[in-house]
Amino acid sequence: MEIKKLALVTGVSREMGLGFEVARQLAGEGFRVIVSARERDRVVPLSIKLKNEGLDVVPVVLDILDESSINNAAWEIESRYGKLDSLVNNAGGFYDGGGTPLSQTFEYARKALETNLFGTWRVIKSFLSLLEKSDNPSVVNVSSGAGSFGDPDFGLIAKGDITAYGISKLALNGLTVKFAAELKERGVKVNAVCPGFTATYPGTEAWGARPVYEGAKCIVWAATLPKDGPTGGFFRDGKLLPW
Repeated sequence: MEIKKLALVTGVSREMGLGFEVARQLAGEGFRVIVSARERDRVVPLSIKLKNEGLDVVPVVLDILDESSINNAAWEIESRYGKLDSLVNNAGGFYDGGGTPLSQTFEYARKALETNLFGTWRVIKSFLSLLEKSDNPSVVNVSSGAGSFGDPDFGLIAKGDITAYGISKLALNGLTVKFAAELKERGVKVNAVCPGFTATYPGTEAWGARPVYEGAKCIVWAATLPKDGPTGGFFRDGKLLPW
């Protein structure tokens, strides 16, 4: 019997969120999807919703700010499945719209970096040994045009606000490049994906946000790349974005 491909999606804590939709689409692609969040009472009901759609989904508690929580989740997945084919680092936050370098506090900026940069860094390191047991391992870091110099609407040059979030995503993009270079010879692809301005909160459609389905679709594309697919890139909708 063929062993199912296995994916882990972090930050699955809201039904409107990207993580929930990414999990749904990956399961639709034939993956067994491990959905994770730091609170059990959030991730378990969401996993049940997806199971009720006939999808192969398993909940795990994983707090990307807690190294012991990450290691426990890695141990649990290794014990049950022995490998990991795709890691989607979706957990993040601290979007400080209106936050400028002068107005933003260091406490908020530290929390943004701890979550969006160091949290992802911890998860990759803890799950690397499981990814290396896959015949086609892939890591996707969910990033943002706010951390790019080239995004005309939300990028670092285009706007003076979104400071803490933008800088944390800029750092995440840099981490993506570094991991991709180090892991290329091991066969592990590492890419960053910007899902675009996505309607993950009520009312954002009126501001031009696109459906969550579309944002999730480009993350799933990166998570399911073939062996000879790109690594070390920054993408939206399967197209390279300027850093």
